[in-house]
Amino acid sequence: MCVGVPMTVISSDGLTALCERRAERRRVSTALIGEVAVGDQLLVFIDNAVRRLDPDEARQINDALDGLAAAMEGQPFEHLFADLIDREPELPAHLRSLKH
Repeated sequence: MCVGVPMTVISSDGLTALCERRAERRRVSTALIGEVAVGDQLLVFIDNAVRRLDPDEARQINDALDGLAAAMEGQPFEHLFADLIDREPELPAHLRSLKH
C-alpha cells in the first residue's frame, strides 16, 4: 500500500526539494505544485509533492499514521484520532452533491 506522508522542505532547487519527515530525508519532485519555500509542509506520495499542507493538516495526517501503527501493534491509538471521536462522519465537499 502506498500512502502520502507530510514532509517539510529543507531546501529547493526549483525542480526538486530536499524534504524531511522525522529522521528521513528524501529528494522529491515539485513539478506538480511549482516552487516551494524552506519550511513548507508538503504531502509527498512516491517521491512527488502532491500539494501543500497547512500545519494543522500535516499534524492530523501524522497523528493518523501514528494511530494506524499503534493499532497494528496493539497499542492505545484513540488519542491520535481525537478530531474524529464523538462526531458524525462527513463527506468531503466535492462528494456532498453526489449524495442521494
